[in-house]
Amino acid sequence: MTGMSEIPPELLDEMTPAVRAFVEVLLLRIAELEKRVEQLEAKLAKNSRNSSKPPSSEHPHAKPLPQKKPKSKRKQGGQRGHQKFERTLIPTADCEEVVPCKPDQCRGCGKALRGRDKQPLRQQVWDVEIRPLVTEYQQHRLTCRCCGITTCGTLPDSVDGRTGVVLASILVLMTSWFRISRRKAALFASDICNVPCSAGHVSALEAKATKALEPVYNELAGMLPDQSNLAIDETPFRRGRLRTWLWTFVASSFTVFVLRPTRKAIVLTETIGADFDGSITCDRAKMYFQYDTLQWCWAHLTRDFQALIDSSDNQLKRLGHDLMRETKKLFAEYARCRDGTINHATLRRNLQPVRKTVEGLLLRGFGTAARGMCKELYNHKEHLWTFLSDADVEPTNNASERSLRHGVIWRKLSFGTQSDRGDRFVETMLTVIETCRKQGRSVLGFITAALDQTNTPTQTQSLLPNTA
Repeated sequence: MTGMSEIPPELLDEMTPAVRAFVEVLLLRIAELEKRVEQLEAKLAKNSRNSSKPPSSEHPHAKPLPQKKPKSKRKQGGQRGHQKFERTLIPTADCEEVVPCKPDQCRGCGKALRGRDKQPLRQQVWDVEIRPLVTEYQQHRLTCRCCGITTCGTLPDSVDGRTGVVLASILVLMTSWFRISRRKAALFASDICNVPCSAGHVSALEAKATKALEPVYNELAGMLPDQSNLAIDETPFRRGRLRTWLWTFVASSFTVFVLRPTRKAIVLTETIGADFDGSITCDRAKMYFQYDTLQWCWAHLTRDFQALIDSSDNQLKRLGHDLMRETKKLFAEYARCRDGTINHATLRRNLQPVRKTVEGLLLRGFGTAARGMCKELYNHKEHLWTFLSDADVEPTNNASERSLRHGVIWRKLSFGTQSDRGDRFVETMLTVIETCRKQGRSVLGFITAALDQTNTPTQTQSLLPNTA
């Protein structure tokens, strides 16, 4: 930036007061524009690898800068020694049809062959037959011979609507788990399954599934305040033209999703309570500061350190490289602990030098342009190392970010929801799908059983860990 002090004195002496005032205004304007350009360039340089921008916000063809890595000598595809996938043979008695393939003659001399092989080679071909199973209920009206009053037979309690629980569960999962539009789900029912269906009927089935799964959702949500540790994150969602937020609360054995119109701390207070005494793995957003035990995500910190490395300031570059080097040591040691090479006590001992070095580097950052970030991290440095005192806490918030991925793609394909009923459907189905996946349960089987028990309140489905 050029200032009045850099103009040669002989040139200043030749300027009239009016010209000097005009030049000062021009130089001030140039300084403002240079600062604006610097800010825009810094903003343009931000991506998902050096900021909190999600990868979904980037163009699909955007690629990271190539890194200098030695080219692998391995060929593409499956590698030698990898676990082979094999379809397990089912018992012969469970097959729909058994076709014996016997040779007619000897392949050597050509004579006829007879008998049977006690242990033949078995090859099973799997296929499906899609056809509707229609059950007709006939309600008879009978007239009393005594008083002449006509009485009509009633449908069983299990009959609710014109779509069976299995087909209803499949259509609901198509619009939620597989992120297909209601219209395409209706086409699947009509064209593939030969069952008349409309987009409006699919929407009605979604409401029915939400109601049937409401006790399951409420039961899991009620367990959140009692958890010893939670991974929490949030992402923007939409309801019509309004911006909403999809929150995820990841416990050790289940996950709960919440859709709310705000990102403020009131959502945390309503969901886990103001006096939650467990540990929370999260990013450095301010709404989490009301809780005492936090674990700040080191994956987020890695992106912040990468932003320092990408800076044009050499002082920040050096600080970023030094912090990134210690972060890589941290992840290497944690990977050894996770795979069982070392125990947690050894991890804590091995990371003591890393902890000391990182905190020293943050102090050094007080004298740089990254003073704000370094001061925040140093003043709350206990939030960086909670995972060292609690073996159940992870150093990153990857669990919650992975759980949000399905919701983010759903939002992009469906453009969000349009009503409160849609919000309840999204948070309920995401909760059930992610929890069933975490517990190794069949999503289709669980939802089918829940719909089948809608009219039998004495039998209820549950996703609590002890009911698996």
